[in-house]
Amino acid sequence: MGRGPRMGQRRLLIEHAENPEARSLEGWRSLGGYAGLESVLKSMTPESIVDELKTSGLRGRGGAGFPAGLKWSFLDRRSDKPRYLVCNADESEPGTFKDRYLMERLPHQLIEGMIVSSFAIGARRSYIYIRGEYRYIQRILERAIAEAYAAGLLGRNILGSGFDFDLSVHPGAGAYISGEETALLEGLEGKRGNPRLKPPFPAVAGLYGCPTIINNVETIAAVPYILAMGGAAYAGIGVKPSTGTKLFSASGHIKNPGVYEIELGKVSCEEFLYSEEFCGGPSRGRPIKAIIAGGSSVPVLPLVLFLKTAAGAPRMLSYESLAEGGFATGTQLGSGGLIAMDEATCMVRNLWNLSRFYRHESCGQCSPCREGTAWMEKLLARLEAGEGKLSDIDLLVEISKNIEGNTICPLGEAAAWPVASHIRHFRHEFEYHVAYPERVRDPKHDVAAPVARPS
Repeated sequence: MGRGPRMGQRRLLIEHAENPEARSLEGWRSLGGYAGLESVLKSMTPESIVDELKTSGLRGRGGAGFPAGLKWSFLDRRSDKPRYLVCNADESEPGTFKDRYLMERLPHQLIEGMIVSSFAIGARRSYIYIRGEYRYIQRILERAIAEAYAAGLLGRNILGSGFDFDLSVHPGAGAYISGEETALLEGLEGKRGNPRLKPPFPAVAGLYGCPTIINNVETIAAVPYILAMGGAAYAGIGVKPSTGTKLFSASGHIKNPGVYEIELGKVSCEEFLYSEEFCGGPSRGRPIKAIIAGGSSVPVLPLVLFLKTAAGAPRMLSYESLAEGGFATGTQLGSGGLIAMDEATCMVRNLWNLSRFYRHESCGQCSPCREGTAWMEKLLARLEAGEGKLSDIDLLVEISKNIEGNTICPLGEAAAWPVASHIRHFRHEFEYHVAYPERVRDPKHDVAAPVARPS
């Protein structure tokens, strides 16, 4: 899980993750946890906390990368309705598991962030909305919350500050769509998790129609550290405008899968992929073929474009560097869910697997997504079975374009971008499935992999 700090590896959030003592309140306090909470509640104003967050440049770590301080400033403070903070702990993005890691090993870190963040926005009750499959983590969080209540860190008049605050964990029903913030709110209200039309945005009319801020686990966990060191000092970590540290979930065909915390913009993609301090290179003796950099919904890249931009510059792990070149030659940092695939990976089969997931997880509310994801899955199943036509490849691209930008929530793009990028960069593998159907259908044949175009 990242073996010792080095250039670019800056541990803030996971410094104590391997220490079992950090999981209890007593142990977390012995490591410095909650040390600055009383000072924040008694000496800082909500406005000054928001200002520090803006200065820090912290961007939402759930995938969208929107500046957290700016998001908080959108809250409707003129409303006389209650305000809420909701932590998005749904984490259903394939390839992403860093929030699970934080909650499992450092539950009080998240609770401390929830207290401070709720104070900053004026919320007296907040919720952690956790993925339905994370039931065991729900129990970990609820034990930690009970410890915090017993110690006077939650409830009435926290640490004599006059701030009353209650915190609850709410499990979802195991739906990917619940990671979308308005679908999450629907689930909290006891409804089916369908995304809402916007505007109004949650900061104006969110949970129960009240002003609401929704942030990811990693984002909220970073807030106490920002206040402890100061927004300007945090902004000095990383390379502007990608400030601070970022957790990466690394998996796939690599030697060292796990969660790593890096200083944004200070680690190259090549170093992260091949260094023994990070992923350690390919695990099965085959060269890496392709990389998904930020969770399954971002465009896939062939290895050469992951390591270097189209202009030949080294690609760095930052929002801006990964996006350089647009979707033609770049991708997105997303949630930091890096998946490495070696040359034995069939990109047709890989895309079919992803498309099956998005078809299953579509809420069905929008026709382009409901119908389009089903058609893409059918076409890919046909190609994977050796029954496809060349025209199916272009039809897949056309369907993805008709979905993109035409849905209420981003699931449409999440389903469309992998299709477009797989075909853009690995079209020859799709053509191979059409040109050699007998090989594709032969159970003894390894269909995973023509590296070169078929001749």
